[in-house]
Amino acid sequence: MKKLFTKRSYSRYKFHSLPIVKFTRIDELQSRTLQIFVLIFALVTISSCKSSKRIVTKKTKTQKTTKRPTRTTSTKPSAKAAKIIDYAEGFEGVPYKYGGTTRRGMDCSGLIYTSFGANNVDLPRVSSAMAKEGTWVDIKAVQPGDLVFFATRKGSRKINHVGLVSKIVDDGFEFIHASSSRGVITSSIKERYWYLAYVQARRVI
Repeated sequence: MKKLFTKRSYSRYKFHSLPIVKFTRIDELQSRTLQIFVLIFALVTISSCKSSKRIVTKKTKTQKTTKRPTRTTSTKPSAKAAKIIDYAEGFEGVPYKYGGTTRRGMDCSGLIYTSFGANNVDLPRVSSAMAKEGTWVDIKAVQPGDLVFFATRKGSRKINHVGLVSKIVDDGFEFIHASSSRGVITSSIKERYWYLAYVQARRVI
């Protein structure tokens, strides 16, 4: 057994084992270098993905910007409408009188009939007939000088009252008319009673 482990045999063993050790170390270094390279590449890829996502988000927010719609209806009356409104407002405070058309007493259609007639615009005498004149107008597009019609009888949508739009106020309007309880006054469509009784608006000038 001792002959097997002589200096000569030991030197041979050592000579043949050295390359194996050196090859193993080089292989480990190459493996670690490859792992580091892969890790760096992964980090660079992730960071580039994040930056691209941020850019897309900014573009999306810019596209969502919208403008609010604005009211395009004119709030100022035409010259003719202004004259008719002024004439009707001259009766403000006059008491209500069925069939009346003077300062002694005025009913709703009488006020409209008289005011338009004084400015050379002929209209029927009663509100239900007036509601067939001119063109229909959406409530959000009424202008000073338009006629507004109401149904004031409970449980009925038959037109029996008319007023004249005199002013546009805060997405609503005011109208002058002859009320059976208060005479010739100015009211607002925002008042609950008139809002619920509203039927339609017509433009006759």
